[in-house]
Amino acid sequence: MTNPAKLRPSSELFMRFGPTLLVVLMVALSLTVPAWRWGLALSLPLLALAIYDFTQRSHTLWRNYPILAHIRWIAEDLRPFAQAYFVESDIDGRPYNHNERALVYARSKGQLASHPFGTELDVYSDEYEWLAHSMAPKEGIAKEWRVDVGNDQCKRPYSAALLNISAMSFGSLSANAIMALNKGAAAGNFYHDTGEGGLSRYHREHNGDLVWEIGSGYFGCRKDDGAFDPDRFADTAQIDQVKMVEIKLSQGAKPGHGGVLPGSKVTEEIAEARGVTAGQDCVSPAAHSTFSTPVELLEWAARLRDLSGGKPVGAKLCVGKPHEVFALVKAMRETGIVLDYLVVDGAEGGTGAAPVEFSNRVGMPLREGLILVRNALVGTNLKPQAKLAASGKVYSGAGIAINLGLGADWCNAARGFMFALGCVQSLKCHTDHCPTGIATQDSTRQRGLVVTDKSERVARFQRSTLESFREMVIAMGLENPWQIEPRHISERLDSARADSVDRIQTFLAPGQLLDDAGSTPYQRYWDAARIDSFEEA
Repeated sequence: MTNPAKLRPSSELFMRFGPTLLVVLMVALSLTVPAWRWGLALSLPLLALAIYDFTQRSHTLWRNYPILAHIRWIAEDLRPFAQAYFVESDIDGRPYNHNERALVYARSKGQLASHPFGTELDVYSDEYEWLAHSMAPKEGIAKEWRVDVGNDQCKRPYSAALLNISAMSFGSLSANAIMALNKGAAAGNFYHDTGEGGLSRYHREHNGDLVWEIGSGYFGCRKDDGAFDPDRFADTAQIDQVKMVEIKLSQGAKPGHGGVLPGSKVTEEIAEARGVTAGQDCVSPAAHSTFSTPVELLEWAARLRDLSGGKPVGAKLCVGKPHEVFALVKAMRETGIVLDYLVVDGAEGGTGAAPVEFSNRVGMPLREGLILVRNALVGTNLKPQAKLAASGKVYSGAGIAINLGLGADWCNAARGFMFALGCVQSLKCHTDHCPTGIATQDSTRQRGLVVTDKSERVARFQRSTLESFREMVIAMGLENPWQIEPRHISERLDSARADSVDRIQTFLAPGQLLDDAGSTPYQRYWDAARIDSFEEA
């Protein structure tokens, strides 16, 4: 059928086709005037582009605006940088604003991290929160604190730093990024979580402490059909560099979502780390195949502990349905199998790529999730047997202090350490075009990331952040960070009212769920929790 529509002359026609007309004129001029023959080097490629734009069938804008429409694609590529450098204020950017990134950059480089003229935050907005300082700061306290992870069921407990590198897989990050992170962890005596992508040769290059994360794909410890392989697990888990094992139940940025790494991205090195075939799609299922109930999860965790030679075994989760958390603690009490630790990830956590709906609308934010898991452990007398860590947009001493005040024993950070490596938040992690060589497998881009230099920045950022945290503990008049309590943290309810967190949120007393669940706001979740199923009773 013939389209009866006709060309409608307008002033826009020149804008649409004027560049093409100018290119044609340039070609004609270059062909007829010998002195202008050099212009063909520019005009002929542009003419070829205009012809291609006008005849191709994939992009409407290219057909309607030959040559000119390419400016849009260039602008789209440059937009994140323009937004960050020319549009955003120092405190408006997301997920990390300029001031937050600048703090990490300064500490990683050993530069002055002070700020002149007072806070730029609106202290009367409902986003403002603060820590209570003392009239009698406590000087002379310990220079460093560490956390002993591993209950009486664990033969080889681990002493963890208060700030460590959170889960980021090789494949998501480049080889140079992995080596720089691990070398920094070795220098600073803190741990490096492998992420669910397996333990690669680059994780082992500099002998930094590792926490081996096991996801639903069982990468590095899987059979050919994707099932868990206990023998392969034991071989790797018993390596001295592996200090703890972490079962990944979910992550904050995309909880409950599996994924596929296309075969085109499964290089020989990635295949080696994951135990898969190079060039074939690599699937991470949404659910684990080794368990389907709380009891089965704990039995598998106990098996992992034995296979590892008695190392601490824990789990990472973003809280979704509260009754499932209570089902897990009920199962721990019923079976006697207690996880050595739990890591709570918040919905504000980052990832290389996730469906936007998951990032924006699925999962509980860190604060609420951390408080709920703390209450589940404390309310059943399982803490401190089971330690608790917080992960989700941690980058400062103040953030560590607040998380410990809410119940955490230590913190993990991912994007903070990426900034220490030089990340500029270009938001190109999923494209393989990371400009800083961090989140890419492009060797030419990786070349810009010098392992020796960046590892020093990683170690320096961690050390400086913990020094800042220690200064806050001093200012609060406390002997150690585990004395920080919810009453020491205040937040605004609105511009006219503020209160301490212990009066806003609920914090259970030891054993309160066991003694009187009805006195808590969690009774319906407690009653719904079953040890034989994650379904509600």
